Amino acid sequence: MQLTDYFNFLAQNDIRLKGTRVGIETILYDFIYKSRTPEEIAQTYSSLTLEQVYATILYYLHERESVSQYMADWLEWGRKMREEQHKNPSPVVQKLMKIKAERSAEQKSLSL
Repeated sequence: MQLTDYFNFLAQNDIRLKGTRVGIETILYDFIYKSRTPEEIAQTYSSLTLEQVYATILYYLHERESVSQYMADWLEWGRKMREEQHKNPSPVVQKLMKIKAERSAEQKSLSL
């Protein structure tokens, strides 16, 4: 079995573990940025095996430059999406923000 046999390369920015809907970024974020062990990661995601977690980490170590760029692009995309959501909240979020503001105003008027 080749290391790449563990993955579905759906697009340049979408690599998932075969038989799951989990992208490699999920595992690698926990491993790189949260310093979680492979065992902790496998326990967190019930659809993954420990072997799949290790395969993902090994793939990262073998393809460090390209996978690091993949992760950087994924993090930047996430940042842009959060920024966009903040600038243009959904109708549900707008309604919740309105309710929160109304409650805050009520509490201020009661404390006066």
